[in-house]
Amino acid sequence: MRVKICGITNLRDALHAVECGADALGFVFYNQSPRYITPAAAKRIIDQLPPFVERVGLFVNEGVETIDTICRYSDISLAQIHFDVDEESLDAIGYKTLPVVRARSAEDIHKFSERYRLVDAFCEAYGGSGKRLNLEWFEGVDCSKIILAGGLNPENVKEIKKYGFYGVDVSSGVESIKGKKDPKKVEQFIANAKSL
Repeated sequence: MRVKICGITNLRDALHAVECGADALGFVFYNQSPRYITPAAAKRIIDQLPPFVERVGLFVNEGVETIDTICRYSDISLAQIHFDVDEESLDAIGYKTLPVVRARSAEDIHKFSERYRLVDAFCEAYGGSGKRLNLEWFEGVDCSKIILAGGLNPENVKEIKKYGFYGVDVSSGVESIKGKKDPKKVEQFIANAKSL
């Protein structure tokens, strides 16, 4: 099970997550978020990461040129697209993309079914609401290209074992305060997810 720790705002949290076994770190380039980080600050963290760690940039309502420019400057390896786009728009971005499905219903989880995608609970605001999805929606569904997000924490991540998700994404579920990770929660979350 791959694990992404999202909402990284400082080097200490980034390095600790990697030491605990995180496969990916998420950087939020959306200035309405309490976990917002500037491209320059993200670059300073990314420049000090060890190799083989996926560096994910989260974008909301940005154009292709802006996304490409920030990814190039910050050394982002994957662009997480947190707003409504079509396949053509995703293909226009010069970096590997991860579309986000903000699911309101069971039908929504099949959007972008040919691609790896992140499925989160729908909320009016973008990102990190902590709302959980109805796991029954995933019964009998091929989840091998789905990264599950929304309301996960060290305690409940074990509940998803049987669905065969490609990975999980957590932000608020491992924080001490918004934008700062709790080292013990990060360690426990990754250990529990990796044991699935």
